[in-house]
Amino acid sequence: MMLGTLTLVVGPSGAGKDTVIGSARAALATQWRYVFPRREITRPAGDRAESHLAITEARFAERQAQGAYALSWRAHDLGYGVPCGIEDSLAAGRIVVVNVSRGVIAEARARYPNLAVVFVTAPEAMLHRRLAARGRESGTEVAGRLRRAASFDMNGPGVITLMNDRAPDHAVEGFLRILRGLRAAAA
Repeated sequence: MMLGTLTLVVGPSGAGKDTVIGSARAALATQWRYVFPRREITRPAGDRAESHLAITEARFAERQAQGAYALSWRAHDLGYGVPCGIEDSLAAGRIVVVNVSRGVIAEARARYPNLAVVFVTAPEAMLHRRLAARGRESGTEVAGRLRRAASFDMNGPGVITLMNDRAPDHAVEGFLRILRGLRAAAA
């Protein structure tokens, strides 16, 4: 039985998901109830925007076939996996916070009864500026990410929208309020 709450953080590239998650992880580091697992990604280590476990394509495919991931997906030519260890944390009544693709929300809803979805977003012009500034993608890739962002409908049960169009501290405080509000539901 899962007593905890799985909190999926979703949103378009450039919305600031990694910023709000990283700041919340630091702010809640001493509170045992909150868990921020590291994803395994087929991207080399050293990405300063996100602390992840780098994994090869072959190892990712092997772990996926072995059922080592609670959730896994492919996006932007990369493989992403959330290790099954989150299920122990959920069983212990903890709030597990993880950045996932919007494409896995339906699967997560089917598997995890206590689920919250935090949709972090920003106006398209701001997303474009942020993506261009980080310099990881070409102009064509940035345009593709923005088209993909517009294709998702983020309505549904348990979806909480967090607009990240001001100073980062404002979005972080809003995210912390959301997470602390989940505490009673998981207690």
